[in-house]
Order: sequence, then structure tokens, then C-alpha cells
Amino acid sequence: MDLTQGTAKQKNDRAKKMMLWFGIVSLIMGFAGWTSAYIVSSKRTDWISDLELPQAFIWSTATIVLSSLTYILAKNAVKKNNQRLGTLFLLATLGLGGIFIGLQFVGFSQMLENGYYFTGPTSNIKMSYVFLIAAVHIVHVVAGIISLLVVLVQQLRSKYTPENMLGLELGATFWHFLDILWVYLILFMYFVK
Repeated sequence: MDLTQGTAKQKNDRAKKMMLWFGIVSLIMGFAGWTSAYIVSSKRTDWISDLELPQAFIWSTATIVLSSLTYILAKNAVKKNNQRLGTLFLLATLGLGGIFIGLQFVGFSQMLENGYYFTGPTSNIKMSYVFLIAAVHIVHVVAGIISLLVVLVQQLRSKYTPENMLGLELGATFWHFLDILWVYLILFMYFVK
């Protein structure tokens, strides 16, 4: 495929998609660094190997997976020119994103109740990693919610049509990345003892 060919709009759309993928790859590298440090640190003598992750993290995982499904349904509805249904699914995605963040904080509270802290004399390196990885992911979900709000506002302004869905597609790609990233992180923390 010759990327120099096409209309100015097609070139602009390709450039925006490429910039999103550059950002996603840089985020992958950051989380790869943290998970690599987690693995290296797991050889320490003070590493807790029998840690149970909070139940709220499991529920938040189901919530974010469901939110990706509602984003897909929103995109499909707009493709079929069903703007009202697309808007409803975008609102559902937004609500599920908020629930995900709330459940993450419930998970943090559960860890604190079990005596696990991020820093201080009673902290542990493994818990510090769990708190850090989950908190940084939350920051990215907040960025995803901001992008979702932009998509939602544009949807309410009737910007998206079956022929013009770039913003919706970019927002969905980022949201699905956040979903897949969290599933990877929770499985990583569950299986790497």
C-alpha cells in the first residue's frame, strides 16, 4: 500500500491512526518495563508469594471487558446509522468506565484493610508494584474516559455517520487497548507469584 496516495482526508486519517498506534506502543513499553521489574523483584527474599488480589479487581476486569463490548455495539450502531442506539451504547460505556475506576478504588481499600500498603514501614515491594501498576492504569482509563467524552459530545452533535467515523474509531481503539492491557495486567499479577 502506497501511503502517499489518496485524498488529503485519507492521508490525514492514516496519520491520526498512526499517531494513536505510536502512543499505544509507547504505553506498552512502559508497562512492559514495570512488569519486567516486577519479575526481577520477585526474586527478593521479602517478596510475598501468597498474596490474594482483591475481589474488586476481578469485578473491575469483567466491567472493563463489558465496556469494550458496549463500545463495539456503539460503533456498529453508528455504522448502521442508528444514532440513538449508538449514543446509548456510548453512555453505557462511559458508565462502565466509571464503575471500573470505582471498583479499582474498592480494590485498593481491600488491600489496605488486609494490611498491605504502598509505602511505609509495613509496605512490601510486591504490593508497591500492584498499587503502582493499577494506579497508572487508572490514569490511562481516565484519559480514555476523556476521549470517550469527546466522542460522546461529537456523537450528540451528529458528527459521526457511516461514512465519517474516524473519531469514534480512534476512541474505540484506545478503549479496547486499555481493556486488553488491564486483562493482561490482572492475569500477569495473578499468575506471576
